[in-house]
Amino acid sequence: MRKGNKPDMGLLIIIALLVLVGILALATTSVPWSLINGKDPWYFLLHQIMMGILPGILAAFIIYRTPINFIKKISPFLFLLAYILMFVVLIPSIGKTELGATRWLQLGPVSFQPSEFLKLATIIYLAALLSSLKQRNLFMTFLVFVGLIFVALIVQSNLSTLIIISLVSFIIFFCANTPLKYNLAFVFLGVVGFAALALLSPYRRGRLLVFLHPETDPLGIGYQARQALITIGSGGILGSGLGLGAQRYGFIPQSISDSIFAVFAEETGFIGGLVLIALFIVFTFFCYSLARRETDPFLRLVIIGIGSWITLQALVNIGAMTNLLPLSGTPLPFISYGGSHLIFELMACGLLLKISSRRAPC
Repeated sequence: MRKGNKPDMGLLIIIALLVLVGILALATTSVPWSLINGKDPWYFLLHQIMMGILPGILAAFIIYRTPINFIKKISPFLFLLAYILMFVVLIPSIGKTELGATRWLQLGPVSFQPSEFLKLATIIYLAALLSSLKQRNLFMTFLVFVGLIFVALIVQSNLSTLIIISLVSFIIFFCANTPLKYNLAFVFLGVVGFAALALLSPYRRGRLLVFLHPETDPLGIGYQARQALITIGSGGILGSGLGLGAQRYGFIPQSISDSIFAVFAEETGFIGGLVLIALFIVFTFFCYSLARRETDPFLRLVIIGIGSWITLQALVNIGAMTNLLPLSGTPLPFISYGGSHLIFELMACGLLLKISSRRAPC
């Protein structure tokens, strides 16, 4: 390996641009939401910077300075910690419930979502596991691994995160040069399992019905999907202007989190929405280009896992806002309000930059 320690500057620039767009989107979207909640106009923006961006950059720097071999060595403990925390949230005195779901740990004034930690921990540990296992042990090991994640997320009734982690895990499994018969078996099990989960729950079945028939219950379960399309359509080609969108004034639910892409598209138009999508596409391109050049199996799978996670999560969020996919409550990476997802996304980016700078044995 070549000597040097500079990260891939193209990848660093794309990450910085995504974070800056997130700040811009939240700055223009969050003011009405702050006032509605009786807070200072810039409360949510400042909270995102102080509790999401700055801790995330610090965590990314720590990851960047940590030896890769050490990260690989502690990956089982990271996964175990994340997995245990998934059940700790169920303790009434510690867990925090929002919008009918108990998925947060309340640590004094700070709330934390363990499922975001689980995404990154799963990628690192699964990459370490698959890069060291023999072929004959792959099928059952991976089946047990996914089963454990299934249990933790179903207990929280968090199907959207389960889908994302399962898809990312399958992509890592597929890219580990596993036999085709194993991949086909997991595709079959996945399709049957998720179809059953979607159809057996009245709430999920209702969301699926709204996706297939958008005119269903426009003032109830179909309200957010309908308003998202109205919001995006209102922007036209060039948008209404930053800070001038009308839908952010309480018309569209979760305007600073799940629906932030729709509000951003209203204010910046088709062009602005396209630029944001292009940034995610370029990010994906950099990740897979880096993976193609990497010779270490563990690092290659980590890169593929992180790139797939960010890409799939962006696809799920934007797809839901444009009615190409059912609504899921998935945050848009780097853009949506929320410190937990942003911190771990920046940590993942710190690991990507670390790998891109790797020129000598670690």
